[in-house]
Amino acid sequence: MRPDDEEDPAVRTVQSAPALPGAHPLFDGDTAIAALTAELKGLADPREIRARTVAWLAAARSEAMADIIAGLATHPRKGRETVRAIAQLTDATVRAIHHVATNCLHPNLSPTEGERLAVLAVGGYGRGEMAPHSDIDLLFLLPWKPTGWIESVVESMLYMLWDLKLKVGQATRSVDECIRLAETDMVIRTSLLEHRLVCGDAVLAQSLRERLWPELFARTVPQFIEAKLEEREDRHRRQGGRRYVLEPNVKEGKGGLRDLQTLYWIAKYIHQVDRAIELVDLGHFTRAEHTTFWAAEDFLWAVRCHMHLAAGRAVEKLSFDMQLEVAARMGYRDAGGRRGVEIFMQDYFRQATRVGELTRVFLTGLEQRHLYRAPLLERFRRPRVAAGFKVETGRLAIADPRAFFADPLNILRLFEEALRSGILIHPEAMRLVAQNLHRIDDQVRSDPEAARIFLDLLLKHGNPERALRRMNELGVLGAYIPEFERIVAMMQFNVYHHYTVDEHLIQCVAALAQIERGELVEDLPIVSAIMAEGKLDRTVIYLATLLHDIGKGRPEDHSIIGAQIARRVCQRLGLTPVQVQLVEWLIRNHLVMSDVAQKRDISDPRTLRDFAKAVRTRRRLDLLTVLTVCDIRGVGPTTWNNWKAELLRKLHRQTADLLENGFEDVNREQRVDEARRSLRHLLVAQGWAAADIRAEATRHYDSYWQGLPTDTQQVFARLLKDITADEIRMDLDPDLRRDATRAAFVMADHPGLFSRLAGALALVGANVVDARTYTTRDGYATAVFWVQDAEGKPYSADRLPQLKRMIFRTLAGEVVPRDALTERDKPKKRDRAFRFPTHITFDNEGSDIHTIIQVDTRDRPGLLYDLTRTLAANHIQIVSAVIATYGAQVVDSFYVKDAFGLKLTQAPKREALERRLRQAIREGAERAEA
Repeated sequence: MRPDDEEDPAVRTVQSAPALPGAHPLFDGDTAIAALTAELKGLADPREIRARTVAWLAAARSEAMADIIAGLATHPRKGRETVRAIAQLTDATVRAIHHVATNCLHPNLSPTEGERLAVLAVGGYGRGEMAPHSDIDLLFLLPWKPTGWIESVVESMLYMLWDLKLKVGQATRSVDECIRLAETDMVIRTSLLEHRLVCGDAVLAQSLRERLWPELFARTVPQFIEAKLEEREDRHRRQGGRRYVLEPNVKEGKGGLRDLQTLYWIAKYIHQVDRAIELVDLGHFTRAEHTTFWAAEDFLWAVRCHMHLAAGRAVEKLSFDMQLEVAARMGYRDAGGRRGVEIFMQDYFRQATRVGELTRVFLTGLEQRHLYRAPLLERFRRPRVAAGFKVETGRLAIADPRAFFADPLNILRLFEEALRSGILIHPEAMRLVAQNLHRIDDQVRSDPEAARIFLDLLLKHGNPERALRRMNELGVLGAYIPEFERIVAMMQFNVYHHYTVDEHLIQCVAALAQIERGELVEDLPIVSAIMAEGKLDRTVIYLATLLHDIGKGRPEDHSIIGAQIARRVCQRLGLTPVQVQLVEWLIRNHLVMSDVAQKRDISDPRTLRDFAKAVRTRRRLDLLTVLTVCDIRGVGPTTWNNWKAELLRKLHRQTADLLENGFEDVNREQRVDEARRSLRHLLVAQGWAAADIRAEATRHYDSYWQGLPTDTQQVFARLLKDITADEIRMDLDPDLRRDATRAAFVMADHPGLFSRLAGALALVGANVVDARTYTTRDGYATAVFWVQDAEGKPYSADRLPQLKRMIFRTLAGEVVPRDALTERDKPKKRDRAFRFPTHITFDNEGSDIHTIIQVDTRDRPGLLYDLTRTLAANHIQIVSAVIATYGAQVVDSFYVKDAFGLKLTQAPKREALERRLRQAIREGAERAEA
C-alpha cells in the first residue's frame, strides 16, 4: 500500500473487519459469528458455552496468527500490514466473544435505555495497530451507571479473553465519566483520542466522539501539546537521552515508535485527522517527509513484531541477543566485512534519526501556528547576526532561502554562525538544509573557503561538538566528508562500545574540547597540561580525533584503511604535507598506546624501549597520549577509570623520560638500585633496624625491584618480616588512586599457587586487572593482584573480610575452585550473541627475559583460573599477568618462563601448550553453557 493510499481508520470503526489475506476464513465479519453460533447450538450450560467458545476461538486464532506470521516472513522489513492484521484478528475475537456474551450467556430481548453497551478499542489497539503480544485495551462504554446485565456481559467477556491467555487492559465508564476523568488524567485523555467502535451500540459510541472535541479537546490544545512533549522528554531521559543507545527501546526510546505516535496524537488532537497523510494537506509535512514518516513507522513496527515473536512475549528493548535474532529474521546477512546485525542496526539508527528530523519539522509547524512555544530563554533576545540570517522565536533562521542556497557554502556558514552567536538553529532552517544537501558537491568539497569554514567550526569556537552533532543529524557532515557518511549510525556489535561509530567520534571531539577548555585538569592532569602548553598543532589533533575510526566497517584493518582515508580528507581540507603525514600516523597508530598500557607489563624495560622507538619524538608521544585519552573516554560513560588513567600516565611519563634522556635511562641495574634506595628511605622512616633493611634489600631478585611500585614493596617487606614456613599472610587495600583493590599475599612458594589465588578471587566475583608474582631467594612467594568488583571499582571495606575468608579457605584446600566456579561461570545472556574467536600468540621479542603469551577470547568469571591452571600443569612459571577487558572480550597477557627459567623457544612445545590452552578455554565454555 502506498503512503497516499492509507486506509481510513474512521471507515474501519463502523464496518466489520475485512478478511485477512491468507488468514482463517471464519474471521470474515459475520461469517465467524455464524460459524461460532453453529458450534454452540444446543448448549445450555454457561460453563460449557464459555469453554467451547474459548476452545473454538483458540484454534481459529492459532491458525490465523500462523498465517499472519507467514505473511510477515514474505515482507520481513515491513510491519504495517502485520500490526493491522493482528488488530483485525483481535476485533474479530472481541466481536465473537461479545456475541456469545450477549446472545448465548446473557440474552436480553428487551433492553432498557440504560442497558446499552458499546465496546471500544482505545490506545494503540484503537489506532488499529497491534504487535503480536500487545495488550488489548478496551473501554466498555455505558450511557449511565452499569446495570446488572451490563456487569454480567462485561465479566463474561473478560473471563473468555483471559481464558484465551490474552492481556487485557479495561475500563467500564459512562460517557460523562470519560470526559470528567480525561479532564484530569492525561493517560486516559490520550487513550480516548484514539478510540474506535469494535462492536455494540454505535450510537452511544458516536455520542462520545461528538462530545470529546467540543467539550474537552478543543479548549485544551496548548495543555495537551505541552504535556505530550514533556512526557516525551521524560521518556527520552529514562531511556538514556540519546538516539544512539546501543540497546534501544523500540517503543519508548528516542526516535522510536512512541515519538511518531506523539506527532500523530498532537495532530489528531488539533485537527481530528485520522491518517498521517492529512498532515501534508495541513502543511505540517511535505509529501517526501510523509513518505519518510511512513517508511520509518513501517520499519519500526516490523522490528517490534519480530521482537515479540522471537521472545514469545511483549519485549521492547532491542538487547544485543535480540538484535542478532531480529537481524536474521529480517533477512540481514554478513557483507563487506560487516556482520548482518551491524548492518541491521545501522538501518535502525538511520530510521531513528529520521524520526528526530520529522519531530523538529512538526514542532516548527506548531510554532508557526502559535500552538506551541519552545521553552527558550532567549525568546525575546535580539542579538546581531551575520548577513543572510535572522532571529526568529529565539532561533537562528534563514532570511531569504532562495538567495541563501544560491551559495552552497552558506550551509556550512549556518553552523558556524550558530556557534559564534550561541543561538540554536531554527528547525525550519534545518528542514531547508536537509532539502538542499545535493548542493554540497565536489566543487564545494574542494573549495578552500569551505575548508576554512569547516576548520573554524572545529577549532575556533570552543564547542565543536554542538555543530558536529547537528551537522551529522542533518546529513551535512556526511555530504561534506563523504567518507564519514559510511559510518553514520554504524553500530559496533560488542558490549564495550556504548555508541555508534559516528557518535563515538563526536564524543571524542567533545572530550578533547573539554580538555582544552581546562575543565578536566583534576581528572586528566597530563593531557590538560599538554593542551595548555599550546605547542601541539590543534588542527592535527582535532582532525585525528574526528577521523580516527573513519575506516570502521571495512574488511581491512580500520587503523590502516582509516589512515589512508584521512590522508585524502586532510588533503582536500588544505593541510600541509607535514600535517597530513602526522594525522595519518596518529590514525594508523591510535590503538598502540592503549594496547601497550593495558595489555603489556610497562614495568618491563623492553616494553618501554619498543614503545619509545614506535613514537620516536616527544611531539608524537604527546599527540598520541591526548588522542588515546579522548578515544577511551569517548567509548562510554563508565569506560574511563583511574586504573587506565594511572597506566597511561606511567607510560607517558616513563616514555617521555626515555625520549629526553636516552635509552640508558631504563638501564636494568640503575632501576634496581633506585628501587632499593626508595624502599630503604621508607623503611628507615618507619623505624626499621639497619640489619632488617639490608636483609630485605638482598632478599629479592632483580625482576622484583623492576616490576613493583615502592608502596607495594613496602607492604611485602612488612608481610615477609619474621614469617614462618607454614604461614600465609595477606594484605587487602582499596587503592583508590588506581580504582582497584590491591591484594598482596606472602607464603611458602609451591607450584600452581598463582592459579589457586586466581580461583579464589574468581569465587568472590573479583575481576583481576593486573597481577605480579615473584619468588624470594629464600623460597617465599610474593604475589600481588589488583582487582575490581563487578562495577569496575575497588572493593568496599565491608566486603574485604569475605574476600579474606574465601582466599584462606581456597589456599587451605577447603574449597576447590574448579568445582565451586561451575555455577558462577555462566556468561550473561546478553553476551552470548557476541562472537569472539580465540587468538593465542607467543611473543619472544617483547621482553628480554620472558615469553609473552597473549590470549584473546570471550570473558567469563573462571577463565583466568582455567588458563593459569593449564600453565601450571605444563610447568610454566607465571611472573606477571596483565588483564585487559573490553566488555565481553578479554585479552590476558602472561609473562612466563619454563621450568628452567628460560623463554619458550621450542616451537613444538609452544604448539602443544597452545592446544592445551585452547582445550581449557573450550571445555570451560562448554561447562559454563551446560
